[in-house]
Amino acid sequence: MSAELLIYGMKGSPFVRKVQVLLAEKGIAYDFKGVNIFPAPDWFVEISPAKKIPVLRDRSVAEEGEGGTIADSSAICAYLERKHPTPALYPSEAFEYGRALWFEEYADSELAARVGLGLFRPLVVARLLGQEPDVERGRKTLREELPPLFDYLERALGGGDYLVGGIFGVADIAVASQIVNLRFAGGDVDAGRWPRLAAHADRVLARPSFAACIDDERRFFPPGDYEL
Repeated sequence: MSAELLIYGMKGSPFVRKVQVLLAEKGIAYDFKGVNIFPAPDWFVEISPAKKIPVLRDRSVAEEGEGGTIADSSAICAYLERKHPTPALYPSEAFEYGRALWFEEYADSELAARVGLGLFRPLVVARLLGQEPDVERGRKTLREELPPLFDYLERALGGGDYLVGGIFGVADIAVASQIVNLRFAGGDVDAGRWPRLAAHADRVLARPSFAACIDDERRFFPPGDYEL
């Protein structure tokens, strides 16, 4: 029997993973359909005009076509929080809610650009395509481009275990989803330089919701034979 919710996506996408983790944290069953967006097929462009993943289909709204679909991971997560409010993964207090949205956006834009374009694509995706990994590009990203972002997140954590209000939520999911791809590429957060952020990554990625995703994806992304 089909689940009410269907996720269109690709294994290894941090944005798909973000949605999958949120669904797991809420205990919501869903179906998954893999879609290759390189190039995106016409039927997918109909439901995702930006040609990006993931896309959510709520079959209780519509079984096919554009109806019943939501594109963009942040929009999907916000919808799921509204439809399934327990357990809450967004703060209820107004300012903290805004902060959570900010960290989600920071992860999805600033962090994703460096990890995705500077490490995951030139190293992991290159190997999958039979190309020579651009190790120098990865080293530059890890040593020069990511440190200022990690400095900011280290300060933002302060003395707390989580980014907003001391409670696990969407901000932590978004940031940790990018760290997974960093690790798949052979990098990590240096615990000596960023002890709070490294501990945060370990803490969040050890959750069953993340661990299940990582175990499922790891077979697609074996370690490379290079050093960063």
